[in-house]
Amino acid sequence: MSELTLFLIRLAYLAILWIFVLSAISVIRSDMFGARVPEGARGQRAATPSRSSRSKSKPPAKRRGSPTHVLVTEGANAGERAELDRAPILIGRGSDAAIRLDDDYVSTRHARIAASGDDWFVEDLGSTNGTYIGSARITQPTTITLGTQVRIGKTILELRK
Repeated sequence: MSELTLFLIRLAYLAILWIFVLSAISVIRSDMFGARVPEGARGQRAATPSRSSRSKSKPPAKRRGSPTHVLVTEGANAGERAELDRAPILIGRGSDAAIRLDDDYVSTRHARIAASGDDWFVEDLGSTNGTYIGSARITQPTTITLGTQVRIGKTILELRK
């Protein structure tokens, strides 16, 4: 092999190594600080009513048979619950999470449970290990009903009355 070929192989190897290192740092950064919000979505968030203006308005009437809380049914935090009247509910390892999970497979800001009209949905927030309903990994906000098992890491959560 010529010296030029060896030099190009070394250079390609070094470039691939740096790409791997930078992608690992990116994953760690997003796990620690959350995913970046695009500029377009920031403007939409500002257009929605603030929490203080929502709290002044009368809460929507509860339908009979609608869920009232989220319960951790399996995992290290079994028995922990969060009331749905404080929705959206953030789930993760972070201190700002409504349901804080002590699980190595859970991201700092892992998932969110929120309402849309009378329906409840779960949304993965760009976690490393994913959020599952049954055995299917969700990639977009997915509607959940009473008793639907949502798996985050080794923890299973359910909507309950």
